Amino acid sequence: MYQYPEALDVTDIQEILGIGRRQAYELVNSGQFHVVRIGRRIKVSKDVFFQWLNGGEA
Repeated sequence: MYQYPEALDVTDIQEILGIGRRQAYELVNSGQFHVVRIGRRIKVSKDVFFQWLNGGEA
């Protein structure tokens, strides 16, 4: 099983959910969970993302 980094990027989210690039960007920009922007990069905490994915509150 692949070990994801502590800070996921959009390509990690694409891979996890099996969605396209545009859908992944729409998701991270939807405000459903906390994201950190570093310049043009978008990072999401692995714990926050998987908690959201499993139906918990972020």
